[in-house]
Amino acid sequence: MDISRVDLNLLVYLDVLLRERNVTKAANHLGITQPAMSNGLRRLRDLFSDPLLVRTSEGMTATERARELQPLVRRVLSDIEQAVQEKTPFSALESQRVFRIMASDYAESCLMPRVLRRIRQEAPHVTLDVLTPSDVSFLDVEQGRLDMAINRFDKIPQSFHQKTLWTEYFACLMNARNPLLREPFTLDTYLDASHIWVSKTGFGVGVGVNPKDVQRLGWVDEALSRMGRKRQISVFTRHYQVAMLLAEQHDLIATLPSRAAWLQRDNPNLVVKVPPFEIPPFELKMAWSPLLQHNADHQWLRKLIAEVAGEVDTEFAPFGARFEAPDALQAHHSER
Repeated sequence: MDISRVDLNLLVYLDVLLRERNVTKAANHLGITQPAMSNGLRRLRDLFSDPLLVRTSEGMTATERARELQPLVRRVLSDIEQAVQEKTPFSALESQRVFRIMASDYAESCLMPRVLRRIRQEAPHVTLDVLTPSDVSFLDVEQGRLDMAINRFDKIPQSFHQKTLWTEYFACLMNARNPLLREPFTLDTYLDASHIWVSKTGFGVGVGVNPKDVQRLGWVDEALSRMGRKRQISVFTRHYQVAMLLAEQHDLIATLPSRAAWLQRDNPNLVVKVPPFEIPPFELKMAWSPLLQHNADHQWLRKLIAEVAGEVDTEFAPFGARFEAPDALQAHHSER
């Protein structure tokens, strides 16, 4: 194929068509007529010798070839945008930018207060708009309507940029007067207790939990299931702060990320224990659109968040070492 004979505007059409999966919406997005977009789709089909989008019962569906092309086209267009975009340095002290960040309840508790403190010091006129996972979708990130998503991701679109902020292990949080503390904290002791389940999965509006559906209950219950064991869950919540309050007020155990438990290290009413079984760790990541990869404002924000995460990691290390050590299961220490 002679690249000099390819109309690069067609790549813009393809990028929008694959996001919208609708000819009319794609045309409106680009400010052109629907017939013009249909003609563009016809030319794209000729160019790639593939239908690209086919009509199904669920609407327009991308072909396998189109799914392969999507991240490549997005990357090419992002590079072109970077090449022609006028460089404007980011002035933190003067900026009045609004940064929209999606953060899980866990990330919002463990990371965002320190991020806000740094932003207030370096960019006093910048505004943070922190959203929950149920407020946004991957499409919002992809199209740059959301500056950053900070969460633990099972899957993430191939076109996204991402950075791991830290690796997280689990801890058990319980009332200091819990009768279980009178004996060794073993797996049987753990399973004799009543538990608080806390999680919020992925993007979008959540739904109710089925206590019998172990595969949807997450890391803790899947780890128990592999051993042929099951815990008794008395409370389901989507908020780590609520779980910590419930653990303080009742004889329940909250099994949650160790950095969340770390926030309660000075609470005399709570005790932190190493889980008496192995729970796979997870990674907290930040993810962003390729549209923002070269944006000076966004580069400043990414650098700041990464630095703050590193500071949290360093301060947390003495407390967190017990959860990461290979012999952690034998080191059942408590922290008041």
